[in-house]
This record gives sequence, structure tokens and C-alpha cells, in this order.
Amino acid sequence: MRLNALRDKIIEGGRISRDEAAVLINAEGTALFDLFAAANSIREYYRGDAVDTCSILSARAGGCSEDCAFCAQSSISAAPIGTYPLKPLSAVKKAALKAANNKSKRFCVVTGGRSVSDRDIDKIAAMVAAIKEAGLSPCATLGFIRADQLKILLDAGLDRYHHNIETSSAFFPRICTTHSFDDKLRTIEMVKAAGCSLCSGGIFGMGEQWADRLDMAFLLRDLEVDSVPVNFLTPIEGTKMGGKPPLDPLEALKIIAVYRFILPNKEIRICGGRLQTLGQLNSLIFMAGADGLLIGNYLTTQGRAEADDLNLIAALGLTYD
Repeated sequence: MRLNALRDKIIEGGRISRDEAAVLINAEGTALFDLFAAANSIREYYRGDAVDTCSILSARAGGCSEDCAFCAQSSISAAPIGTYPLKPLSAVKKAALKAANNKSKRFCVVTGGRSVSDRDIDKIAAMVAAIKEAGLSPCATLGFIRADQLKILLDAGLDRYHHNIETSSAFFPRICTTHSFDDKLRTIEMVKAAGCSLCSGGIFGMGEQWADRLDMAFLLRDLEVDSVPVNFLTPIEGTKMGGKPPLDPLEALKIIAVYRFILPNKEIRICGGRLQTLGQLNSLIFMAGADGLLIGNYLTTQGRAEADDLNLIAALGLTYD
């Protein structure tokens, strides 16, 4: 009964507290499926039946100075990945057109590394314009960006900037030491001050506790982000977290549901590690409260064929237009 009361409170426009969220994380057994059903009701009320689809392109890889424990491109990673400089505009145009044909709504240009140079910003601005011309909503993931660089991209048509906080402020020093959690917050505040839509979330399964997950969720609520990417750690051999066991799939679905309760009117977008973590339970992400999906391949790991995800969305009676 307490679960339904919390659901109704949110649908009536209220917000749950930290103590109330603790009720949700204790759901186990059959109560866990009640949690999913309640989260699904909240999704339907605030987000409807439309699934927001996006695709990404790794536009530059390798040479990163940062020591993020989860990343194959990290300075401390021994994972065998390809490295390449910024891709030419023609390659981005080709990828954007493919994404549009595969029914993506958004297309994000991603560069490995701490930041991008002014010379590359001008090139990325041309990419942003080409993505817009292809009929997609342009996004960018470029690390720590300055306000003047962001303005160039916004003038070119950028709709959204992506910058994950990754985890809680308390757990962050265990996954990265070459930049701080406050560095990330300063970048996020700068993006918001520029009037740019913000996409920010994190990675689950790195060893964090539920307290960290709740800390991150409530901070994202305070930051009023527009889209929350939910990634599940894919342990990659050669990275510091290469030996981590994957999350239990029901635990992963619980995270989605709890985030829907805390962030009822925001896009909750399931991204990296979805198939590796959820396996056959992949189809339950929307029933647990998600309304956004990264389709196609990820940065250094394989995704799922776009047609398979679109067929899943349609089979569940949802839309992706």
C-alpha cells in the first residue's frame, strides 16, 4: 500500500523524499514487480508512450589523459582499442544519415579525452550543422568545454550537451583522480547557464552502494537535467574495473524504477551495458519506467541492431516518432 501511495503522490505532482525512496529500494520478490508496475504508471502519466531514441558516433578515440577506472580509453587502461584523430565531416554526415534512416531522433558526436581544442571546435560545429541538416537533433559529448566553445556549437545548431556525473560525489574519487566531481558540476552549471539542454547521468555496477545511487538521483533532480542516461558497467579487460561482476538484472531494473520515482518527468535513457547486464530481461526496461533508448553501437562495445530495438518498442505498443 505504501508503494501505491508514493506512486499516487508523484502523479498528483508531489515529490518523494530520501526516506520515502528507501522504501522503494527495499522492494524484493513479488514486491519488486509491483515497483516496476508503479514506475510504469508514472512513466505513462508524465512521458506517454513515446520512446526517445538516440545514436552516438565516436568521432575521436585514444590519447585520453584521464584515469577513469571504467573506461577503455583511460590513460591507465590496457584494453586493446583503436585510436584515431577527429573523423572527417564526411564520415559524420554518413553516420548521421544512417541514424536518421534507423529512426533515431538524436545523434551525438563523442570525443575521447578531457577536452577539445579550438581548432576542433570549429570542425565539430560543422558536424553539428550537418546533423541538423539530416533531420536529427544534434548532441555532443566533448568533456570539459568552455562557455565560448559551447556558444560556437549552439550557434551551429546544437540542441543538447551530454556530461555525466557518473556516480555520487562520495564515490567519485574511487573511479577518477585526474579531475574532481566539482569540475563536473562547474561544467554542468555552465551548460545550463548557456540555455542548452543537458543530458547527465552515470554508470551503475562499479561498486557503489544504494546510498550512492540515491545521492546521484537526488542531485540530478536538483540540477534539473533534461535527460538521464543510465549505463550499466560492462567490465572490459585491461581496465581497472575489468574484473567486476555484472549487476543482477533485477537490480538493474530496480535502479530504473527508482530513478523514475525520483525523476518522474525527465527522460530516463538506457544506454551502455543494457544487453550485457539485462540479457533476456532487456524487454522490461520500459515497463520499469524508462522512456529513452540508445540504439546501435556504443563507444568501445557492441550494441544491438537498431531494427531489433525498434521492433521491441512496437511490440510493446510504444512509439518512437
